Amino acid sequence: MQIRLHQGSTRYSTRSASQVAHHSFSFGDHYDPENLAFGPMRAHNEHRLSWGAGFPEHRHSDVELVTWVMHGQVVHTDSLGNRSLLPAGTVQVQSAGSGISHSEFADTSAAPTRFVQTWLVPDELGGPPARFLASGMQSERMIPVAGDGAQVPVGCSGATLFVGSLASGTVHDLPVCSSHHLFVASGEVVWSSPGHDDLTLTEGDALRITAADDAEMQLRVVAAAEVMQWVFRTPTPG
Repeated sequence: MQIRLHQGSTRYSTRSASQVAHHSFSFGDHYDPENLAFGPMRAHNEHRLSWGAGFPEHRHSDVELVTWVMHGQVVHTDSLGNRSLLPAGTVQVQSAGSGISHSEFADTSAAPTRFVQTWLVPDELGGPPARFLASGMQSERMIPVAGDGAQVPVGCSGATLFVGSLASGTVHDLPVCSSHHLFVASGEVVWSSPGHDDLTLTEGDALRITAADDAEMQLRVVAAAEVMQWVFRTPTPG
């Protein structure tokens, strides 16, 4: 098993007066040839926006944009004619395909806005752009919210996003898979696997794990935690 712990304090940050973004991979002005990707993942950006702050209309192509809203609300518009308010507990997948323009702003409500957006390489390039959405997805256990086995599809075979708002003192089995990206958005957890030292993760920390397909892993929650986990399964040949 290969395990890489990336501490939250080592992430690259882009800051302005109204927003901050933490980047887990090389992104924008933060170029690091040793940290370009993990499997199909090319970006994992955590955004914190002040009221009304955000990203004016901009264009993407040939990328799967998976947004998980943790706190507050995001106002989303796109060139497909969609305009939606995305509250906490919402997952959105934007398949950019041959090209799509969108904008993202924090709603001017009382709660601050915080969301994580992952960029994945799609199976096929140049396809028709699409958008998928599900809300009310918060749970006290790890549940699939996007990708294989979830209500919302992702155009990247074998990829599944699990999320959970986990109570202190609980223990959770993680999905059995050969490739994991585990991110702690808040709280404190202890990761364990037979034959390996336990690892403690706090806010902003991430584990990138490559393991045997049947490797068992658990999380023990020390302090109430919000956790995101991407798993990447190698598709079975047809």
